[in-house]
Amino acid sequence: MLQGIYTLANDLVYDQLVALLNSIDVNVGQDFPVCIIPYDHRLEKVTNEIKKRDNVRLFDNNEIIKRWEQFATEIWQTHPSILELWHSKGIQGVYRLGMHRRFCAFDQGSPFDEFIYFDGDVLVLNKLDYIFEQLKQNDFVVYDFQYKDPTHVFNVKSDKLNQVFSQERIRQEIFCAGFYASKKGIFPAEKRNWLIEQLQAGEADILYPNAPDQTILNYMVMKGAVSAYNFSLNLPPEQKTGCSVTSPHFELRDNLLYDKEQLLTYLHYIGVPLSAFNRLCLGENLEIPYREIFLHYRYLYEPENCPNFTGKAQPYDPQPSLIEKLLSKISRVLKI
Repeated sequence: MLQGIYTLANDLVYDQLVALLNSIDVNVGQDFPVCIIPYDHRLEKVTNEIKKRDNVRLFDNNEIIKRWEQFATEIWQTHPSILELWHSKGIQGVYRLGMHRRFCAFDQGSPFDEFIYFDGDVLVLNKLDYIFEQLKQNDFVVYDFQYKDPTHVFNVKSDKLNQVFSQERIRQEIFCAGFYASKKGIFPAEKRNWLIEQLQAGEADILYPNAPDQTILNYMVMKGAVSAYNFSLNLPPEQKTGCSVTSPHFELRDNLLYDKEQLLTYLHYIGVPLSAFNRLCLGENLEIPYREIFLHYRYLYEPENCPNFTGKAQPYDPQPSLIEKLLSKISRVLKI
């Protein structure tokens, strides 16, 4: 049985990809298999990076990619209005279709029998054996706290939501799609077709269009009766850790992060825009949560290229001043 790690990438997220791969090298193992699913065709930097690493390969089965892109497209075609809404905003077809390519990992023809998927804006900080061990009991494993906020998973304003999933299930089963472990083959064609039929029957209204791949994956797992397990709901309180940069209390020690003496499994830079990472690596002195550990892993094998900063770091998303807010308000009033 072959185990491995998947991620999604293109040249735009190159800096984050390098940091992720280096963190896997150090904290999981340099020989642990990694497969990069291409977000799109912009892959020159990515392919050059892969050449440097014996354990990393590019997912290049176009037939599988097309199959799962078609599946995602058919899902969104069941929605009564969202394709038209996206089109009105200048989006052709499915919003962020490349993100849906993560589903290729479930294909029977994909390389890993069991896998862990990480978003590109993640650092892996711990061994993953216990995650794979849990796959002996469940077909889908997560470790996050998204269940506290369903608004980025489903359309909570939909009257149909509680007809499809009970409040209890929503409180306990939804998850963030930035990290999960699973197995190939758990969504065969018959199940995919059945899911589309349920959406066509009216359930598509519960999908959340601003996180299109995340809402679909949650629907697939919950509606498809996949055996799922969330460590954050099952570990004793003293063993749980956070995983998001929105948590300010993690302690940095030896290029690892600890939450109340417990080592994090991964750190997800959720909410930090791609542009902030690119600007930081170009030498702009930006204040990014846990930037020291990101820079450590990004420049692990090329420390001479790590930017040297002096002076106070500036926020990557500076808030407008009181005067700017006032001028903006006056401008809006004058337009009225």
